[in-house]
Amino acid sequence: MKLTVDDLLARQEIEDVIYRYARGIDRFDLEAVRSCYHADAYDDHGAFNGTVDEFLEAAKAFLPKWTATQHFMGNMLIEIEGDTAKAETYAVAYHRLEDDDGSGKDDIMGIRYVDRFEKRNGDWKISHRVVVTEWRRVDPVKGARGRNKIGVWGSRDSNDAINWIMNAGSPN
Repeated sequence: MKLTVDDLLARQEIEDVIYRYARGIDRFDLEAVRSCYHADAYDDHGAFNGTVDEFLEAAKAFLPKWTATQHFMGNMLIEIEGDTAKAETYAVAYHRLEDDDGSGKDDIMGIRYVDRFEKRNGDWKISHRVVVTEWRRVDPVKGARGRNKIGVWGSRDSNDAINWIMNAGSPN
């Protein structure tokens, strides 16, 4: 199969949407997540399925219970068919829960995002997503506290490094 420049540009735009989704979820930036979907999109996350607006409402309730999340996007196969595309993205999703005493759990899943993308008004966005779980592992965590100690720790708000790095001074 010979790819055209338009195919390559479409693939890159779709990849960017997939990565922007991961950043939006992990940084609790639901407007970034919303920007990945067409307004009439459908999302099936297993325990949840419904419209993108319903998914975002569920995320507002579900995500804050986790201390941190991190989605590692891996193998990505994108097949363009005109103004539609099928994308399959392998991912490992980490979810950390810490209690006040430092105990908690890590909930780790091997998943695949199976997406139908559509190009509308020049924009590639998700029109239908199914999250397929391949495996899951839950591990207890003891003494996990350690935030606000040495180093820069991620945060799920506007204080995260991604939001201030461009205004940071240069080290001398």
